Amino acid sequence: MEKIRGIYAAGLSVLDENLALDVKKTIKHAENLIENGCHGVAIFGSTGQAQLLSVSEKISLLNDLSKSKYKDKYLIGTGLNSLNETIQFISISKSLRFKNFLIMPPAYYKYGDEEVFSFYSRIIESHKDIQIILYNFEKLCGYKFSPECVKNLNDKFPSQIIGLKDSSYNLFENLNIPNFSMMPGSESKLLKGLKSGCSGIITATCNVTSKLARKVYDDFHNNIEQTENEKLCKVRAVFEKYNLVSAIHSFLGSKESIYNNILPTLSILDKEKKDKLILELNSLDFKL
Repeated sequence: MEKIRGIYAAGLSVLDENLALDVKKTIKHAENLIENGCHGVAIFGSTGQAQLLSVSEKISLLNDLSKSKYKDKYLIGTGLNSLNETIQFISISKSLRFKNFLIMPPAYYKYGDEEVFSFYSRIIESHKDIQIILYNFEKLCGYKFSPECVKNLNDKFPSQIIGLKDSSYNLFENLNIPNFSMMPGSESKLLKGLKSGCSGIITATCNVTSKLARKVYDDFHNNIEQTENEKLCKVRAVFEKYNLVSAIHSFLGSKESIYNNILPTLSILDKEKKDKLILELNSLDFKL
């Protein structure tokens, strides 16, 4: 079992003018993130519009992603509500030699710990040779992981349930499991998390903050005085005033127009909000 650690971006999906997934540019974007400080990239998470993309597009990207020079640095999100489709998608991913997955419980229906335990158990019964980062984001799926559920899953499947992305922020400071990757979903939680024993972060805004976040991470582990954490947190706070996916696409779209393409029901920021976003980031002396 490998522990996942470091700075991970929740990678964007780049779309063409017809709103079809641009496979090559999405992969190039992910590779650029790794070359600019990220230890890895989560593909097809919520930031990557996973629930809005077709399965065929996802498979097409995986085929090319399997040839990437950074193949071992990717977490593959499933972004599917269907248990059987999730199992099938993992089968395809495994055939391309991907083994690390970021999996959120299904959205829409109401359920609790027992049902979540059953959901992940069935995935692992079909795929005993994978590693799973649980995705804790109540705002999106309607369920918030309890400490007991995470512990029970890890106790039952210690080789498969290896970590958790905490975007609900109810676990990262107080749930300590040996050899378990706890990764909050915000740069503002990075330093606090590291001090609490967390392994790093997986965040949307690392699509633009990778260098800053990596500096904070490295300085912590090298016992160097922090010089960039305050700026990193302020940049994150600016983006959090808006829908994160919309704001990041809008910011990147000001440099390269293809990033303005986004799937409904998401949208880029209107001109007034976009101008305000860029003005606030400029005031922090933040540029790509």
